[in-house]
Amino acid sequence: MRLSTRGRYAVMAMVELAARDGDDAEGRCGARGQVSLAEIAQAQRLSLAYLEQLFGPLRRGGLVVSTRGPGGGYRLARPAAEISIAAIVEAVDEPIHATRCEEGSAGCLAGERCLTHDLWAELGNQIRLFLDGVTLADVVAGRICGRAIPPLLADVAEA
Repeated sequence: MRLSTRGRYAVMAMVELAARDGDDAEGRCGARGQVSLAEIAQAQRLSLAYLEQLFGPLRRGGLVVSTRGPGGGYRLARPAAEISIAAIVEAVDEPIHATRCEEGSAGCLAGERCLTHDLWAELGNQIRLFLDGVTLADVVAGRICGRAIPPLLADVAEA
């Protein structure tokens, strides 16, 4: 399973935006003002043209808001702690799956399900669950390492 450039760049840009955007002491989202795509592109060494393509879906997905004109740019639409990495990936239409099956098709091998289909489908589900449980605030604060829990330990932790 490999996340494409589209998904990775969207996450990188949103993390940069979250790190710059921030919340103020009263918890107001975007208190530090707007961040231009040029600033994000330069900081993350990403193509400005590519970021322009990504921020349209992010805006339509309700993850960022934009302001035009001098001093304009982008800011988070809600606090970083409320935006999951999965939401970012999904907003830019990045599929999170590990099978080679096409969406809506009958199967992997000439219309038949391969023997490993369920294995790869479950891996895709686990990746989606993991990314759904990680927020922009977690990434900015460095709270990522140690978050993957082996399935047996997860069952014991819930008991």
